[in-house]
Amino acid sequence: MSEKIGNERVYRIVPPEAPKPASPPSATLRVLGHDEPSLEFKSGRAGSGNDMTYTVTLPKDPKKQPNASGSGGTTWNFQLRPTFWFGLTLCDTQSSPEFTHKCKPGTDANNLVGTNPNAPDYIGKHPGNAFMELQFYGPGYVPQFEGFGCTATQYCAAMTIDSRTQNQNTGVENTSACNNYILGGPEPINWAYITKSGQSQAPANPLFTGTFTSPNLTAVNVNPSKDLLMSPGDVVRIHMHDTSAGLRIDLADLTTGHNGSMTASVANGFGHVLYTPKSKTCQAKPYAFHPEYSTANPRGNTWSAHTYNVAMSDEIGHFENCLAIDAQGNCTQAGSQDPAVDADDTGCVPGTDSLLVPINGCFSSDGDYDGQSYRQDWPGTDPNVAQDRAQHPAPVLFTSPVTRGSNYSTIAFETDLPRIEASDSQANPPFCDLTTGANCVNPPHGAQLYPFFSTTNRSSGCTWQEGGRYLPGTTNNFGGSSTAEFGSLLKSVFPAAGFTTVSRFENFNSGDLPNPCRAG
Repeated sequence: MSEKIGNERVYRIVPPEAPKPASPPSATLRVLGHDEPSLEFKSGRAGSGNDMTYTVTLPKDPKKQPNASGSGGTTWNFQLRPTFWFGLTLCDTQSSPEFTHKCKPGTDANNLVGTNPNAPDYIGKHPGNAFMELQFYGPGYVPQFEGFGCTATQYCAAMTIDSRTQNQNTGVENTSACNNYILGGPEPINWAYITKSGQSQAPANPLFTGTFTSPNLTAVNVNPSKDLLMSPGDVVRIHMHDTSAGLRIDLADLTTGHNGSMTASVANGFGHVLYTPKSKTCQAKPYAFHPEYSTANPRGNTWSAHTYNVAMSDEIGHFENCLAIDAQGNCTQAGSQDPAVDADDTGCVPGTDSLLVPINGCFSSDGDYDGQSYRQDWPGTDPNVAQDRAQHPAPVLFTSPVTRGSNYSTIAFETDLPRIEASDSQANPPFCDLTTGANCVNPPHGAQLYPFFSTTNRSSGCTWQEGGRYLPGTTNNFGGSSTAEFGSLLKSVFPAAGFTTVSRFENFNSGDLPNPCRAG
């Protein structure tokens, strides 16, 4: 699930919104209203940027279903997050910064970060890049593509690849004809579920899904007969690795013995939108995506607010309760989070469309930070362990990755809160000044809580978890709050129009730390 600059994707197929302004000159940056607390993994070992293995335990929900108002009762995973994911930077020769249409995969020579436009390592000369997210979608609510769920009782996963079609050195966007496509526009997205056969259920390329007036949702609607389904509590091994055909992801459900895979190949219908700004039509070409770097150390891509290459991230702030919805998907009677309907009570779906929990919900970005993602609704927020487990879901559990058995030596915690606290994203002033860092805060204004990562020991060894400070068995909580864990403001450099650079505070970042939770 991803929001787009200029043409925010919605889940119901309706005409797109008017272009959303971004803060000049950072219009190239991703993540408007998109909250992603993340954990970066770094290593200088060759292959750590293109071959990694994790083990994840899919979180369970409480036995009791949530209520319609959101007041009291229980919280389920779909209310905390639409998805969590494991990511990696890939080559895309038609993606920003658009200086060159060449990208040799798997080499750190791609990592150009200089600020002198006359130097060969100038960041604006960086080969084009995309970002892959292996996204897990939970059970119990409205499924893709109207919602963001899977089936009534099981998880599924998809390989999504986000690109950016803007020349960052000139500021020129791609043809507006691409904005008519559901997964086109300024940030085109390839989408393919992890299937039991390894063959995509439909072509993954951004144009196959069609336009808002003529949609074709074959690729993005869950197909239980083809997709790998996994149950809450299942232990799943993730192996991401490059092949001659493209990046391949293998999922092995160690609990059931079932397997699935997906390769970002031409055979599976992957492709990229061509950068043709003067064209009257939107065009795409088959393309196999490969990892961009050899190691996990490089910053990542040039257009994303985040700074990572290899990372695990949650995606939060996309649910609020609603007691009544109009025909346009707007809330007309607020749930318990709001005393009255406010600006982010939009993009709502009726509980009658849910596969299990029959409550209404609104999916727009939580601009005032008052939904479940920012309340004491996370696992580990109640010191009474039995009560916490009865009312809150289990935490997502995952190991640090390994590259062919070798651990990643370094980690960093990062959240893009500054970017989404800017005036074009949040509703609560004072707004974050991306240039000076003034009024950029963690937790954000209005939040009662911001989740953070901690470690615990399981049968497989050290394991990461996410939630509050009272998770039982915690071995390291990194200060016991998001403020302590995610650290100070981090300034990042981006290429900008006129062959120059801009520096912006887009993230809080802990700085590099020795990996305290090595796998194995």
